Amino acid sequence: LTSSRSPPAPLVRPQVARVRAVVESTPEDQIPTAIADMVVDFTEPLLAAILLSAENCSGKKLLLLFKSAGKNNPDVKSLANLDIVASKVAESAEIDKMDAYMLWDLVKEMGSVPGSLSTPLLNKVLAMFWKLEKSKAALEVLDKFSEFYCTPDGDSYYLAIQAAGKKSMVGAAWGVCEKMISSGCFPDGEKAGEIVTFFCKGKKVTEAHSVYLAAKEKKVQIPTSSLDFLVGALAKNDETVCMALELLEEYKGESLKHAGKSFAAVIRSLCRMKNVDDAKKLLMRMVNLGPAPGSAVFNFVITGLSKEGEMEDAKDMIRVMESRGLRPDVYTYSVIMSGYAKGGMIDEAHSLLREAKKIYRKLSTVSYHILIRGYCKMEEFEKALECLKEMKKDGVQPNVDEYNKLIQSLCLKSMDWRTAEKLLEEMEGSGLYLKGITRSLIVAVKELEMEEVAKDSQEA
Repeated sequence: LTSSRSPPAPLVRPQVARVRAVVESTPEDQIPTAIADMVVDFTEPLLAAILLSAENCSGKKLLLLFKSAGKNNPDVKSLANLDIVASKVAESAEIDKMDAYMLWDLVKEMGSVPGSLSTPLLNKVLAMFWKLEKSKAALEVLDKFSEFYCTPDGDSYYLAIQAAGKKSMVGAAWGVCEKMISSGCFPDGEKAGEIVTFFCKGKKVTEAHSVYLAAKEKKVQIPTSSLDFLVGALAKNDETVCMALELLEEYKGESLKHAGKSFAAVIRSLCRMKNVDDAKKLLMRMVNLGPAPGSAVFNFVITGLSKEGEMEDAKDMIRVMESRGLRPDVYTYSVIMSGYAKGGMIDEAHSLLREAKKIYRKLSTVSYHILIRGYCKMEEFEKALECLKEMKKDGVQPNVDEYNKLIQSLCLKSMDWRTAEKLLEEMEGSGLYLKGITRSLIVAVKELEMEEVAKDSQEA
């Protein structure tokens, strides 16, 4: 608006300078009197020129000038001149709250006459209250559009939603959003994406999904970054994972190449829900069509398969992984070993440990713990003891759990208190402390054997 106006005519310039000087030098509360005393014949162009050139005036002074100039000639209070005042007030670096409400009162006063206001002007008022974090005032502006014979556009809804978000008024923001969807008026893609992200952050993921679909129907292109955020938010909840899965179809071309994080979020959630079949299908789709899956995605699926006891499928997935130059992490190897151990295939689990050792210089205690527990469960105590030795040889220090499990199994299942006692000595030599109940177990088994020996001697 400012750039489209011509400079004031030569005969008008002295009046512009004269009025501007008075307004700039006069205290705010004396502006109406000072303007009246000047006896200026205000016209619309003259007032426009004064308003545009008044660089050192507060918003309140401009508002008072506007109202005072219109007392003798109401025509100067035009939409164009009101737009200049609104721009000056709303776009200032530091908006004064009192000026903002004074402008809003002026807008309401003029709004009763059809054609006095416009949607762009009201949007400036909305933006002003957003900056001031006056959510209720912004929502009031939006509600007044019809009363002012104006129709909200996409920016109107966007500004009202953002203003409501400043005070975490998510419910009120959704009410505005419903009106936006119903009207079919959306802001541009970037702003629509911000709305989607806002509702995701406000834990209104199904609402965010509705906004996305409605915008898509209106051919509004939501940025990929907002789609990523939406998919990730939907994938967090079991009830909305299916929505996230469907949205993966939105990634095409270049965006698909960079959608690995979104695909991984859905796969992880499917595995969490024990829907490993769909997770596996989605992973294989990534392998065949993209985006290229990383180690983490394979680990999710392999872990899920192992927990379900699908060991052959888990091993097949490892082969696919290795064919792509990737490898399972230590945790995933442990999970697969655990799956084998639970199924009674402890030798297969031990074989997998040896395979993992070729890749990783040092494994976790969990891997060995799985084997020791598994061998004890199968009552193969010699192999369990060999596994303990292997663990120490590999530079992994056994903890109390390994010793405790071995000692308990030796005492309760094989009555071998001697080996258990040696393990206790070894344990104490490493600075570990065994719980009293397990210590007592060694003593009890030892005493029981002595009693049996004594009984046999007496009978002999």
